[in-house]
Amino acid sequence: MAPFLQSLSSILFLMALIKLSIMSRISAAGYSPAVFRPSPWQLAHATFYGDDSGSGTMGGACGYGNLLSNGYGTDTAALSSVLFNNGYACGQCFQIRCVQSPFCFEGSPITTVAATNLCPPNWSLDSNNGGWCNPPRTHFDMSKPAFMKIAQWKAGIVPVMYRRVPCARKGGLRFNFQGNGYWLLVYVMNVGGGGDIASLSVKGSKTGWISMSHNWGASYQAFATLSRQALSFRVTSYTSKQTVLAYDVAPSNWNVGMTYEANVNFH
Repeated sequence: MAPFLQSLSSILFLMALIKLSIMSRISAAGYSPAVFRPSPWQLAHATFYGDDSGSGTMGGACGYGNLLSNGYGTDTAALSSVLFNNGYACGQCFQIRCVQSPFCFEGSPITTVAATNLCPPNWSLDSNNGGWCNPPRTHFDMSKPAFMKIAQWKAGIVPVMYRRVPCARKGGLRFNFQGNGYWLLVYVMNVGGGGDIASLSVKGSKTGWISMSHNWGASYQAFATLSRQALSFRVTSYTSKQTVLAYDVAPSNWNVGMTYEANVNFH
């Protein structure tokens, strides 16, 4: 082999070893490589609820509580049940732009919203006349501040194009605790990447990994004695199937009603 080819082969081999070393360190630290990418644009419709301040959208079926303090802000939406997917869509992020309506703002600007609530069916109304969230309709009931970024509020309802996009979140995963020492109910918030959760496991400092069952929205529960133990979590994304390990998120003197932040997140 020519000296040049030998040198090139050595460089490529060294680069492969460096990449393998980096990936191993990422995995050991509890991170997974980013794989989530935006989806294709699709057609739907959008309405709005609440007032100009967005205060009427706080809480919601996902269980995020105060959307301002928990990292979601007022650019949020309630999803029709087709999109809500029994709560597995909680936290997902969507880009939305108004189309094919005289009420769309010029240039069809794009806004990004997070899924924080369910827009339930209204079977007393026709699906094309007020029952906007009736299956099989794909519908976004946006907060008024978010809706007013794409269309005039007086439109009431507009056709939109939407697509899933990665969620950009500051800081780590957040875990809000409810329940008691024998039943732990956890709301997972501030989720980056796909924004959603497929499964959650908890590990006490005196236990192995315990699989938690999906309660509703973004909440998971475990019937186990976990009091007076430091708690770690294993979190898997519904969309990307990535898993992150969040070690020692809560100290042994953890309390219900408190929110604990990990030092890892999806990207």
